[in-house]
Amino acid sequence: MPGLNLTRAEAAQRAELLNVKSYDVTLDLTKGATVFGSTTVVKFSAVPGSSSFIDAVTETVHSVTLNGTELDPAEVADGIRIQLPELAAENELTVVADAPYMNTGEGLHRFVDPVDGEVYLYTQFEVPDSRRMFAVFEQPDLKAAFTFRVTAPSHWDVISNSPTPAPAETTPGGDGGARSVWDFAPTPRLSSYVTALIAGPYQAVRSEVTSADGRVVPLGVFARKSLMQYLDAENIFELTRQGFEFFEAQFGCPYPFEKYDQLFVPEFNAGAMENAGAVTILEGYVFRGKVTGAQVERRAITVLHELAHMWFGDLVTMRWWNDLWLNESFAEYMSHLAAVENTVFDRAWTTFASVEKSWAYRQDQLPTTHPIFAEINNLEDVEVNFDGITYAKGASVLRQLVAWVGPEEFMSGVRAYFAKHAWKNTELADLMVELEAASGRDLDVWGKLWLETAGVNTLVPEISVDANGTIASFAILQSAIEDQPTLRPHRLAVGFYNVSPNGKLERVHREELDVDGARTEVSALAGLQRPELILLNDDDLAYAKVRLDPASLATAKAHLKDFAASLPRTLVWGSAWDAARDGETPARGYAELILANIAHESDSSVVQVQLRQLATTLTYYVAAEHKDAATVAAADKLWELASTVETGSDAQLQFAKSFALLARSSGQLDTIQSLLDGTSTLEGLTVDQDMRWELLAALVAGGREGQERIDTELERDNTANGQNAAALAKAAIPTPEAKAAAWESIVVTGELSNALQGSAVTGFMRVADTALLEPYAEKYFDAVPGIVRDRTHALAQQIVVGLYPAQLTTQATVDRTDAFLAGLPEESAALRRMMLENRDGVARALKARAADV
Repeated sequence: MPGLNLTRAEAAQRAELLNVKSYDVTLDLTKGATVFGSTTVVKFSAVPGSSSFIDAVTETVHSVTLNGTELDPAEVADGIRIQLPELAAENELTVVADAPYMNTGEGLHRFVDPVDGEVYLYTQFEVPDSRRMFAVFEQPDLKAAFTFRVTAPSHWDVISNSPTPAPAETTPGGDGGARSVWDFAPTPRLSSYVTALIAGPYQAVRSEVTSADGRVVPLGVFARKSLMQYLDAENIFELTRQGFEFFEAQFGCPYPFEKYDQLFVPEFNAGAMENAGAVTILEGYVFRGKVTGAQVERRAITVLHELAHMWFGDLVTMRWWNDLWLNESFAEYMSHLAAVENTVFDRAWTTFASVEKSWAYRQDQLPTTHPIFAEINNLEDVEVNFDGITYAKGASVLRQLVAWVGPEEFMSGVRAYFAKHAWKNTELADLMVELEAASGRDLDVWGKLWLETAGVNTLVPEISVDANGTIASFAILQSAIEDQPTLRPHRLAVGFYNVSPNGKLERVHREELDVDGARTEVSALAGLQRPELILLNDDDLAYAKVRLDPASLATAKAHLKDFAASLPRTLVWGSAWDAARDGETPARGYAELILANIAHESDSSVVQVQLRQLATTLTYYVAAEHKDAATVAAADKLWELASTVETGSDAQLQFAKSFALLARSSGQLDTIQSLLDGTSTLEGLTVDQDMRWELLAALVAGGREGQERIDTELERDNTANGQNAAALAKAAIPTPEAKAAAWESIVVTGELSNALQGSAVTGFMRVADTALLEPYAEKYFDAVPGIVRDRTHALAQQIVVGLYPAQLTTQATVDRTDAFLAGLPEESAALRRMMLENRDGVARALKARAADV
């Protein structure tokens, strides 16, 4: 619908006409299961005589009153926008409407807990969905104060940006249930997308932190009643206090809001959301059983990421969505920096290299890659830009910028930025001015090369050595692909590594320098003895793919497990992955490298990434004729590793999970069956409820169990987690009938919530025999235009990306995708982008398979 897709031009024009002062929003959450009452009073100034519109996605508009004059809803409201004619200098608008609850994780999401039947609500407004709860000028540069008044069942808790007031009991509802009203105090001036409402019988643990200005800031951690037994609130509070201490010192600015609540909410689409003073977090971060260290660290980074947004994003906010990258990149960079410098997660830069940068490199090599500073013409452009460029490349380049200008200079500029622009909207140039002033560096050229061009460079060493093993000359060669030819300046380090007497591969020399242009001579390394391994971009300061010279590559393969430090080993892992993905080295060789060394990897997040990449390699990159044998061999090796590593260790848990995912032979399924049934055990491995579901999914996908066993397990675990796991397992049943039923529920009827649909999509695609997917390839291409037209972005993206027939890894799939793209109308930009990225995955897989000889 055109009205949903606000354009930048429309937003700019509206910002020129209007200045918004306040919103007074009254919500009635007692009107049943489908709609809620929403009354909005907006006070704003305008250019006299001008006309504009306000955004309001509604079920019914009952009345529209502008400056005392009743406007006919049938004439001015279309369910998406309300037209506002003949504005005065000062205006008061009242909109009385009913709005629909959502089950998509957008707007005001409604969830019923299967454990106790209780209703839980939460909002998710980024990018453009505050308009689904109240009438609003939906753009970040029209900040205002927000006052919320909420009527809800008396036994609920209601949380928003301002501290929760004492509720006042009111008239019982139509069902006779007790109702109360919560009158919140006005917020500071905020963008609407960081306002929030969370309501339901949530339970809380309370604490506090003393801010840098001496204020005692209340802290709260919330979850559903049925999850409170698993909530590790003290860990969240500890991280939060560490984050407060670090960010307030770095930013030179006390925490800007009255309180800080963190709420774990169901069926959340993202990791978390930076609502001012009321952060919502994916409920999956409440751990029901034993989890990996990687998951615990990811939760910590998420907590710190959202806290950083309280300053960068909420206190100071981007003017328009083309600076979304800066908002997310800054929080991503600062969360890792805080983790390393002020928490127990002092290896977070290793995780960053393994997780974030690999995501960035992958995204930056897609045909849809874009400059970090992307042209955002409308809201659809934004919604597909929550990607590896916006988050991971942006954060990588910020880290490079810190190395370029200096850490102290960078933070000095940031402090000046917050002092100057608090409670306002800014653009990238506003930050760059402060960084230039603090560092004395001219960042104009740097900004153009790094922020306004796309693509990733490759760095290769060129070394000549004399007969005595002394380096005669050393240069770093920089290249770029033809479509993105930009060569960029890099601040990086070169590391020299030798095997020590104790068998460890240790750094013996480090040289930090600026690299620029196609060839950079490194004269400082001439005259030194050539080491056993030379690593470009040591310490991972730069954003670039690196290649090892032949001698270093041989050392790396022989001694990968022997690195004394985790970060250089991760950089070598990354280089090997790049080469396999690019079709430069055989995929089976990369799989063998992982399986030969993964047991010696000490970093949980790196283990997790390598095992995921192993699964990707076996599914897509290993030549078709070797795929089954290679997968069976890999699963056998993983079970061997799970059986021989330290009992109860993080590695054992990860190897067991990966084994279950890859298992397909009769013997492997026998092993899983006995673990699930309890007829055998693996010392140290706890088969808790979440592990039971993983084992059962493996048995279902392998044809050993079916719907009856799924139903039995769901009776044992009839929770939100259990329902999602059951939806996955049901869609994974390897029969044509089961696949047809899953397709019907996902694509045809479209009644599943975001979480259940996501699980069903994953299960549908979990097949050992890809022949089960063949009947759906053409159906997919027929269905997706309607899916994108009729469903919200979150649900449509799950289907367009998740059900693409990538496992039918053939030229025919590429050709069919090309034909589909050729027939797409020009206005289908978001669908075109998703489909181009789908296509690239198959084309890359075909290239990698051809190299797997």
